[in-house]
Amino acid sequence: MTPTPHEHETVLEMEAPRVKFGRGAIDELGCEAAALGLRRVALFTDAHLARLEFVERARRSLRAAGVDVAEFDRVRIEPTDASFREAAAFARGARADGYVSVGGGSVIDTAKAANLYATYPAPFERYVNAPLGEGAPIPGPLAPHIACPTTSGTGSECTGIAIFDFEAHDVKTGIASRRLRPTLGVVDPDATRTLPAPVVASSGFDVLAHALESFTAKPYTQRARPATPLVRPLSQGANPYSDLACVEALRLLGAFLERAVHDARDDDAREAVMYAATLAGIGFGNAGVHVPHGMAYAVAGLVHAFVPAGYEADHAMVPHGMSVIVSAPAVARFTASAAPAKHRRVADLLGAGMVRDDEAGEALAAALSRLMRATAMPNGLRALGYTDADVPALVAGAFAQQRLLANAPRPTGEAELTTLFSDAMTIW
Repeated sequence: MTPTPHEHETVLEMEAPRVKFGRGAIDELGCEAAALGLRRVALFTDAHLARLEFVERARRSLRAAGVDVAEFDRVRIEPTDASFREAAAFARGARADGYVSVGGGSVIDTAKAANLYATYPAPFERYVNAPLGEGAPIPGPLAPHIACPTTSGTGSECTGIAIFDFEAHDVKTGIASRRLRPTLGVVDPDATRTLPAPVVASSGFDVLAHALESFTAKPYTQRARPATPLVRPLSQGANPYSDLACVEALRLLGAFLERAVHDARDDDAREAVMYAATLAGIGFGNAGVHVPHGMAYAVAGLVHAFVPAGYEADHAMVPHGMSVIVSAPAVARFTASAAPAKHRRVADLLGAGMVRDDEAGEALAAALSRLMRATAMPNGLRALGYTDADVPALVAGAFAQQRLLANAPRPTGEAELTTLFSDAMTIW
C-alpha cells in the first residue's frame, strides 16, 4: 500500500561521497581523470589560484596522464547568476568530457553549475531552488567532475549544492540535486599552507556552521514522508549517519581551529581543519543546514561596502563563513530549547564544559563568541556595515530561503527572523 504524504518519514538515505584525502593527493589527479575515461577536461579555478603552485601541480598531473586541459580562471569569489552563466558558456565551447575544479567553494560550485547548464541547457531559473526559481529536477546524469578544494571550509566536494548570488533578487540561493555531487573529491591539505589567517578563520567557521546546523536540524523522522521516494529531499534533516560526521568535525574544530588560524606552519592543525571540512560536508550533504545559512544568504546578498581582509576581492563581499557565523550565537539561543542535549554537546566540544539543558543555548552562544573573538571575526552585523534600518530587507532575503528554514528545529517565520537579525547586530 502506498503511504500517504502526511505520514512521518521512516526511511533514511545514506550517501557517502568518494573522497581521497592526504598530503600529495593532488598529484594523483591525472591518474583519476584518466581512469574515468576523460581525454579533455574543463579546469575551473580563479585568477589568484591560477598563479599558485598548487594549481600548477594539478595541471602537470593531468597532462602527465595524457589529459588535455581547457582552463577557465575567471571564477568569481562569491559567484553570481551572471558568473555562473559565463562559466556555462565557456563549458559549452570547451567540448570537454569532464570537469576538474581546483579552488574553494566558489570554484567548485561554479564547475557544478557549468556542468549542469552545458549538459542540459535551459533558462537559468529552471533548476534554481524555489521560490526564486522553478526547482526543476536535473533530467539525467552529468559529466564526471573531480573537485579539489583549496580552502578548509565549504565541503562542496561532498555535496550536491551550488550556491550563488541571484543579483536580480539581492539574495543568495542555490541549485540542489544529488546529481550535482562531484564524482570524486581530492582533498590535499598542502593547499592550505598558503592561506592567510582571515581565510582560514572564515572558512573554518563555515565548517563549524555546517556541522552545528546539521547536528541540530529537525530530525528526519519529523519530516512528512514523500508521496514517492524519488522526491525525498537532499537535505533530510538530522540523522544518525550525519550526526557521526558532525560530532567529529566539531571535536576537531574545538581542538585545532585557533591553532590553524594563528600558525600557518602548524601542518597538523591545518590538516585537522581540512579533514573536519570534509566530514562536515558529508554531514550537511545528507542532513542539510538551517537558520544561520538562511540568514547568511541575505547578509551576503545585501552587502553594502564591506571588503574583508585577506581576500583578493575587487568588489564588496562578505565571505560565506563570516556571513554564517555572525548569526550563529543568536540562533543557538533560539533553537536550544528544541534540542537541548545536542546544543549542550556542541558547547562542550567547543570548550564550554558540561552544562544543564536549560543553560545549553547561552553556553553555546558564549563558546561561539569566544572562538570568534580569538580568531578576529567581526562583532556582528554592525561590523559588516549593517544597521537596524537594514533588518526588514535582511528578513525578506532570509525568509525566501524556505528550503533551509524548513530544516530548522523550531518554526522560523518573519517575526522570529526579525528578532534574530536584531540580536545578531552585536555579539559581545
